[in-house]
Amino acid sequence: MNVEAYARLLPEITAANKPFWDGCAAGELRLQTCTECATHRFPDGPTCPNCLSRAHTWQTVSGTGTLWSWFTMHQKYFPAFADEIPYLVAYIKLTEGPFLISSLVDPPADLELDQPVRAVFGPGPSGRPIVRFAVESAGAVTR
Repeated sequence: MNVEAYARLLPEITAANKPFWDGCAAGELRLQTCTECATHRFPDGPTCPNCLSRAHTWQTVSGTGTLWSWFTMHQKYFPAFADEIPYLVAYIKLTEGPFLISSLVDPPADLELDQPVRAVFGPGPSGRPIVRFAVESAGAVTR
């Protein structure tokens, strides 16, 4: 992997998103949460998409969710991942509501929609702690 190119893809750590990255370093998934209506949001933003309040806090959330969708990248889209092709991109629906785009740790060959996943934390190729997800079981979650 081209670590320098990978590092350029990571968002800058700012005062606004630092609680998220501090959570990753602590092994916790932290989301911005509206103090007016309790809506969790990701990515962070200045205004609640539900009630338009600007008041918020950061909360540690469960780190669980379901595999909402996924695809396998076969094209060299990002130079940082050229050596990783093919690689899997996962769209995770968190238990608290927001979606995250991530990757799966040791994904099984037989992925299914709505499989339960949990957050796992560790250093990415650049050394910055990142969140990825692991499939909890082979069966799909019933709704």
